[in-house]
Amino acid sequence: MKGSSPAKYAGYLRNRIRSSRRAFIVYSVLRILVICCMVRQFWIRNWEGVAICALSLILFLIPSFMEDHFKIEIPPFFEASIYLFIFAAEILGEVDNFYINIPGWDTVLHTINGFLCAAVGFSMIDLMNRHTKRMNLSPFYLAMVAFCFSMTVGVCWEFIEFAGDQFFGQDMQKDFIVRSFQSVTLDPTHQQIPIAVRNITKTTIETASGKTYVIDGGYLDIGIIDTMKDLLVNFVGALTYSVFGYIYVKEREKHQEITRSAQIAENWMVRVADEQSERLEEPEG
Repeated sequence: MKGSSPAKYAGYLRNRIRSSRRAFIVYSVLRILVICCMVRQFWIRNWEGVAICALSLILFLIPSFMEDHFKIEIPPFFEASIYLFIFAAEILGEVDNFYINIPGWDTVLHTINGFLCAAVGFSMIDLMNRHTKRMNLSPFYLAMVAFCFSMTVGVCWEFIEFAGDQFFGQDMQKDFIVRSFQSVTLDPTHQQIPIAVRNITKTTIETASGKTYVIDGGYLDIGIIDTMKDLLVNFVGALTYSVFGYIYVKEREKHQEITRSAQIAENWMVRVADEQSERLEEPEG
């Protein structure tokens, strides 16, 4: 926000409530929950949890910062979804261990992330396309760029997870128990013939220090399945929004009545602030 006086801050909050009351309520409730969670983590001396809570509070400010400094309007539904995604990923996922305790939690979030990133990518290109005279991009091109943008963000995140595992001793790329595989490494002829290993019941790991780890039910895959699963669901989310966005732009160009699919895309489209104001001022007919 520009300026830091209490009067300006109060006025800013009034404008936020007036423009998107539901999003502001979601923001306020989640912020209170994060602060309560931070107090709890501080009480039990979980400093990593305290840091995650502080990071979440900072991330909550990004939508407002973007709107204020770049003169754009984020639809209330989109904004509330961002807050809920941050809370689900950081507080529920990391602090409350939902990634471990709730099956499929990570998969759901990666799917939503693909959808959200496609919406962001589509909005950025659509804004330039509509407000720059030199650009006249087709709906298919807009959808393709949005899809590629979302997939790129997904790949970069997997790079971050890999770096966290390799350099900081984390386990961000979660492990899977695998009961069968095929590998050319086991080929005694060295002719790259894949040798299949089926129905693995147990593997034993022995370290140089003499420690032994027994894995029942198979062998431990250390990340590749999790990475490919995350990219696959990111693909699904990105493709879904790209299709909705394509339909929305096609109908907008032909001045057709907006269908349900196009309305879904419109609810996630970032607009220029003045343009959004004009839409809000249009009389209902």
